[in-house]
Amino acid sequence: MRTTTTSESLFAKAKTLIPGGVNSPVRAFKAVGGNPVFMARGQGAYLYDVDGNAYLELINSWGPMLFGHAHPAIAEAVVSAIQDSPSFGAPTAREVRMAETLVQMVPSLEKVRMVNSGTEATMAAIRVARGYTGRDKIIKFEGCYHGHGDSFLIAAGSGAITLGVPDSPGVTKGVANDTLTAPYNDLEAVDRLVDANRGQIAALILEPVVGNMGLVPPAPGFLQGLRDRCTAEGVVLIFDEVMTGFRLAKGGAQELYGITPDMTTLGKIIGGGLPVGAYGGKAEIMDCVAPAGPVYQAGTLSGNPVAMAAGLAMLHLIKTTDGLYEQLEAKGAALETTLRASLDNVGLPMTINRVGSMITLFFTTNQVRNFTDAKTSNLTAFATYFQQMLHQGIYLAPSQYEALFLSMALGDEHIAKIGAASQIAMEAVVKAHPELLKA
Repeated sequence: MRTTTTSESLFAKAKTLIPGGVNSPVRAFKAVGGNPVFMARGQGAYLYDVDGNAYLELINSWGPMLFGHAHPAIAEAVVSAIQDSPSFGAPTAREVRMAETLVQMVPSLEKVRMVNSGTEATMAAIRVARGYTGRDKIIKFEGCYHGHGDSFLIAAGSGAITLGVPDSPGVTKGVANDTLTAPYNDLEAVDRLVDANRGQIAALILEPVVGNMGLVPPAPGFLQGLRDRCTAEGVVLIFDEVMTGFRLAKGGAQELYGITPDMTTLGKIIGGGLPVGAYGGKAEIMDCVAPAGPVYQAGTLSGNPVAMAAGLAMLHLIKTTDGLYEQLEAKGAALETTLRASLDNVGLPMTINRVGSMITLFFTTNQVRNFTDAKTSNLTAFATYFQQMLHQGIYLAPSQYEALFLSMALGDEHIAKIGAASQIAMEAVVKAHPELLKA
């Protein structure tokens, strides 16, 4: 019997001390009902909460736990590094090794700067693109989330969708005026924005595979079309690979799709799950960054030695694991098959999108190619499904608008367990929402 007494007590206390009781909005379970689960530890494919419940999980800290939780090589790297001091505020050899490794692995990187989060990376990349081009405006896509920087909270995805405030209070009209938005997978909309703002656009930023309105892949020709237009207009093309970097291929989505951006942002996977980020790209662009150039960006904890040690261990695992991405693809395909079976068994014609080890089950019959399509999902039905899965010990992202992430720790027996749980959860969805059978 699953108990939640300690989690409930912690959440009650947290709400008196932390806004909403959580340090990131989607954790609050507002989109799915109930209260959040407080975790105590993770091991392999499982999380264990403060009440002693075990959960087979498909979030993996929103992506970076590619080999599951508490991998010995990463844990050992952290323990070894921290004995020398958790922070210096001065250069270390590990930073150089990390930069060298990233430049070797990611096609677009000629130079790279370490920061402390994916949000910091995207904010810095936009500033550098503006400094490099001498232009002010940027183009982003509806439903893509690039962190909580002001420029990105215009038609934002992820937790901003979940809370129903895609345009956050506190974002100034000036920032909003400099942020142009287009539907994802719509080249004609991009053309209209370029025509109306010719010579004013510094950068176009996107998730090459979207994970923040749920998983949405690029349509054939979309990424190449953006590459062509940015080249023609002198616009800096930025791939936000905070989620997709090293998850879909060793060189990220840009390697998988064969499209090289001008700049790339990366996140927590290069810290083995520790707080870290990076941005980089063409040398001529990155040489605009202080102290080499006039665009200022700094951080006391940037290149933190413990995060670098964990990240180097993670990247070594990625480089030396034979058939890594073939195995992740097989696990993704197997999970997709078992989820489709649970839908078919109860007669629910819902939509599943998947790229490699990233996947989303949308509670809509529509093909999901953009933010508008994603918003046709039945959020109440998703909440029912989420709670039923949680009750059976399967921990999903607590929002319809999030991708699920698989790890190498996920075995055939785990996928079978998820399939059995999904069957029961789908039966509960049909019972609670019989109207879905008419969709």
